[in-house]
Order: sequence, then C-alpha cells, then structure tokens
Amino acid sequence: MELSFNSICTFPLAADLFALAVHGTSPVIAIGLASGHVQLQRLPALPSDSSPKSKANTPSTNGHGTIETVWRTYYGQLLSAGFEGIVKAAATETGQVSGKIAIPSDPNGKPDPPTVLHALNPQSLLLATDSSALHIYDLRSNSTFAGAKPQQTHHPHCDYISSITPLTPSETSTSGYSRQWFSTGGSTTAVTDIRKGVMFESGDFEEELFSSTLTGSIDPARIIAGGEKGALKIWEGGLKGVMEGKEKKITIAKGESLEAMCSVPASVAEGNVVAVGLGDGTVSFAQTSHKGTGVVGRMRHHEVEGVAALGFDSDGRLISGAGNVVKVWEKNTETFSDDEDRSDSEEEDSGKLNGINGSRAKNNPLEESEDDSSEEERPKRKKRKRNKGKDKAKVNHIIAFKGMD
Repeated sequence: MELSFNSICTFPLAADLFALAVHGTSPVIAIGLASGHVQLQRLPALPSDSSPKSKANTPSTNGHGTIETVWRTYYGQLLSAGFEGIVKAAATETGQVSGKIAIPSDPNGKPDPPTVLHALNPQSLLLATDSSALHIYDLRSNSTFAGAKPQQTHHPHCDYISSITPLTPSETSTSGYSRQWFSTGGSTTAVTDIRKGVMFESGDFEEELFSSTLTGSIDPARIIAGGEKGALKIWEGGLKGVMEGKEKKITIAKGESLEAMCSVPASVAEGNVVAVGLGDGTVSFAQTSHKGTGVVGRMRHHEVEGVAALGFDSDGRLISGAGNVVKVWEKNTETFSDDEDRSDSEEEDSGKLNGINGSRAKNNPLEESEDDSSEEERPKRKKRKRNKGKDKAKVNHIIAFKGMD
C-alpha cells in the first residue's frame, strides 16, 4: 500500500506556529502563534456527494475556496494556556472569554510554564507544566473552574510532559469518556487514571520522547510513541501491552527526531496508519497493522523547520504545521491506466508535494543524492533544541477544543 497526499492549500502565518488543534466534527482549526495570538480558521467544506466529478467542482479542490478567519485575539481563547501563567476558556464561535484560572506555581514559588494542555473529555482538563506537574481541572458548568486550585495533581514523570494520548474507554464504560491516558516525559512513559492516579511508570528508554498517539479500537489497540532516534515504539494491546513491556519498533528515519504524530482515520487509510512529523520538515506515514508494517508514504512540508503539529479534520484532510506555514492536504485518489501514466502523474505530484508556498520543485528532495549540486543551494535546516521552560523550541497542544481534543 502506498499513501500520498496533494497539497491543496498553503496558509502563511503572521508568526511561527506554537500550537494547533483540529476540531473533531467541524472543519475548524485553532492556531496558537509564538507572538501570543490565537486564531480560529474555518476550512471550505467538502460536498456530501463524494464522487470525483462532484469533488472536482468544490472550493476545496478547484483552487477558489478560502480559509476564513473566524476570529483572532491575543493570548489565546478556547482552552488555552501561555507563559503568562493563565488558562482561558472561551466560546469557539466568538472567542468570548468565559473563565480563567491561574496556573499553580512550581515548588519554589516561581511561575510554572505549561507544556501540554489537553481536554480529556467534556468534564476534565489536563494541564502539564514545566516542573513535571500534571494538574486535573473540572470543566463541568457547575464546577469552580475559576478557582485557583486543581482537583488533583500528579507527577508521572521526572521531567516535563511532552505528549498526552487518551486511552479508549473500556467496553463496560457507561459514560463513553476517556478516564485513562498515556504520556511521555523526558525518556520515560506513564499511564495515569483519573480516579486511581499514576498506574504505571516505565524505565528509562535512553532517548527523549516527544510525541504519541493511539491507533485501532479497544482490541487490538496500539499505543505509539516517537522520540529523538527516529523510530516508533509500538505497544500492542493498549494498556496491557504497555504494562507488560511488549514493545516493537518501526524505523522512520534513523537519527531524525519524531516531533509530532497523529492517527490516520480509517476512512483515509486502512491498516492502522499513523502520520509522523519529523524534525527535517517531512511527514511520513507508517502502517502498524499485523498485515504489514513500515513506511508507506512520505512528503515534505517545509525545507527548514521541523513539523510541529499534525491532525486530520472532519472531512479527512491532513493539517500540518511548521515554522510560519500551515498546509492542508487531501488524499491522492488518482487511478492509473498504465505504468507510463503513473510515472507522469507521480512526477507532477512530486513537484506539488515538495514545493513550498505553491512553487513546484524540479526534483524530489527526499530522493536526491548527497552529491547533488542543488543541495548546496537549499536553505540550511535549523537544529531544534529541546529545553525546558520559556526557551523550549516547541510546546505541544497548548490549545484544545473542549471535549473534542
């Protein structure tokens, strides 16, 4: 199986991307900028008729659609957190603030910057901070969200938390909401339960872990994490597999950091596929099912910046963010009558996928040899540094949609 996407939109940002959240049921994305601004973007909707003829005449594919800025404000809305030490809640449609809370200070009484903000379900908000604290807040309308203290605080890692992935509710769950989550922090993983607290802490993996996601249903669910060595760590069987240490690996790009990750919807690709954003500015797709494992597709988002965020919208379009650029991708569904047509089409698509800001590359940067003379002309990629606090190059998920993250 080969998986490829066509870039249908390149959206420039006023500042570098700081965080990105994709709504679960509407073609809406929230973008947090390094300047402190947060803006909500609405993508053109796809038609109800999924036939190729119908899709060819829609704004999202004929080049005449627009991405609407629903609202733009300073220091974040929805559920957002910043280095000023405040979490804000607001209406998605208007950006009107409905509540604020102060992030607790660190053990030394100093400001404790957020590292991850995650709406676990419509009732619970998870807030991880630089000191390794994991605070849990109640989001219900009758709760004291405006209060200064979280309901619970845990420390599942010795270092700051870099990613949080909710685990699928059990078959016996009456609410249908996630109550447990997998997290990465420093060089360890952990599983935490909203009632029982920290249930599992792993040993040292001897590499910093940056991202995680979940594929498959309850059985066989797969928990996946990525770090600085360029290989996915996969635990089959969900929580049981993690606690038993049943781990396997898939190499994506040896020595290249896996900065962002998300599960590819089954409507887009079969076989429990994950999309992985790399520090070299590319996005890889890896199949993790029993039928086949390994990289099944690759494309370039940015020539210089590492991919900081990935997600799929409600219409199955991939949203990727790196540097000051957000791109929207649509799955390539072209069929070929013979090898010659396939070759011609792939050559054309290669230019579309690897071009930046609409320009078409003459050659695929992923396939060029090291001694190619054009390599000297390509912009030198910035080295991403993983530090704590305000100097950190990237903070994951500091904006989220309530109940939709």
